Amino acid sequence: MASQETLGDHGSARSSLLYDPKVRSVVFQVVVFVGLLVFVAWIVGNTIDNLRRANISSGYGFLNSRAGFDIAVSLIPFTPDSTFGRALVTGLLNTLVVAFVGILTATIVGFLIGIGRLSKNWLISRICTVYVEVFRNIPPLLVIFFWYLGVLSVLPLPRDSIELPLYSFLNSRGFFFPRAIWGEGAWLIPLALVLGIAMSWFVARRAHARQMATGQTFPVFWTSVGLILGLPILAFLVMGAPLSFEYPVLGTFNLNGGWTVKPEFLSLYLALSFYTASFIAEIVRAGILGVAHGQSEASFALGLRPGQALRLVIVPQAMRIVIPPLTSQYLNLTKNSSLAVAIGYPDLVAIGGTILNQTGQSIEVVAIWMVVYLGLSLTTSVFMNWFNSRMALVER
Repeated sequence: MASQETLGDHGSARSSLLYDPKVRSVVFQVVVFVGLLVFVAWIVGNTIDNLRRANISSGYGFLNSRAGFDIAVSLIPFTPDSTFGRALVTGLLNTLVVAFVGILTATIVGFLIGIGRLSKNWLISRICTVYVEVFRNIPPLLVIFFWYLGVLSVLPLPRDSIELPLYSFLNSRGFFFPRAIWGEGAWLIPLALVLGIAMSWFVARRAHARQMATGQTFPVFWTSVGLILGLPILAFLVMGAPLSFEYPVLGTFNLNGGWTVKPEFLSLYLALSFYTASFIAEIVRAGILGVAHGQSEASFALGLRPGQALRLVIVPQAMRIVIPPLTSQYLNLTKNSSLAVAIGYPDLVAIGGTILNQTGQSIEVVAIWMVVYLGLSLTTSVFMNWFNSRMALVER
């Protein structure tokens, strides 16, 4: 009898362990993890075998080899004698420039369109609605082709360039404008700009603390404008205005001198900005509508004008709704910049594709693409999460 009871106890213990949620959770996780390792090992082994059969050497040593091709748009010096690694860095910088200026423009345009959709002016609200519905329902690649083939390519030739203010010109080969040439002592101007930004941040923090303690406001905006603009202007004058300009001049076949923005960059920048702005506009509109109507009524009861109520009361509360989906749109814009390969803009994907065709290092190039875009996405997410925490409303 005692032995039967002992066996029964062991059996019940085993059954109880089998049905214990914690034990089952650990077992399932171990099984999934081991299965994932086996799957990854199979992929790696299969890839190595395929590369060996194709007589393709793996590794990243090719990055130090001579590129042998030129890049039309480059923020850093690049020649055909430069390495493949430098070519990828050039493509990465081109991608970052498009993403950065595109995010800034899309945010500004999106906020204006989103607020315009809620305007009581019938014409403004309808124009904003048409804008959103048109751009939101067109694939981004078609928007890029629209700007590249339908707008910029039909501009006049350099001989008949459209003359714009400030000695700027626009034609089918791009946008030409004067190039700034800084003289001796110009280093003090960016230093003054950084100092002005730091002082503006300090003033804003002190003004916020004062307002929370006493209720008294301080003109932070105009003080910040004065510091950020005034200090660099003062440094510019003190150093004797060390600035001259190189103006674009019409040559035999094209404009020479100055800075040139290629039509490929313009079309990609405009397409991504206006396309993403249509989604941001809907996010902003939803965020504003998500704020209780009583907030507007309370603002008007306190004597605030509609513009003041929107800027000081409605938008700050709407930001807690707007920022999380706004992050997704920033990530989409950055990843959509890879469509530049369709119009020949030398971004990371386009240059990587050229390197892939010349070297055959497909796995290494694709891995670089994945790591770079993953890094950009994670960096953007971390920054937006930090910004979201800073904008969160603090309840008392």
